[in-house]
Amino acid sequence: MRKQALLVMLALVVLAVAVPALAEGPAAPEQTSSTVIKNMWQFIAAAFVLGVAAFGGALGQSKAIVAACTSMGRNPGAAGPVRITMIVGVAFIESLVIYALLIAFIILGK
Repeated sequence: MRKQALLVMLALVVLAVAVPALAEGPAAPEQTSSTVIKNMWQFIAAAFVLGVAAFGGALGQSKAIVAACTSMGRNPGAAGPVRITMIVGVAFIESLVIYALLIAFIILGK
């Protein structure tokens, strides 16, 4: 009997928590032409930020990998430390592209 009462209480709590989630949100305001143009420029700015960051990140990663491969080819004994340093550098370069993605989300306001 105690288990059934616990299950009923748990079901009531879940339903009480779910009610606000199922409520309808406020109606969206009408968009004017200036709002549409502003939104358009936000999308263009976000796309530009991501495009430049992706290009710069890919260029930086390619140069880092080429330099690492060249140095490993010239000095095979130092391949281990060079590889580790290259992986850390490529991770830092990739983190800058992720920061650009965050900036694009901030521009879009989401």
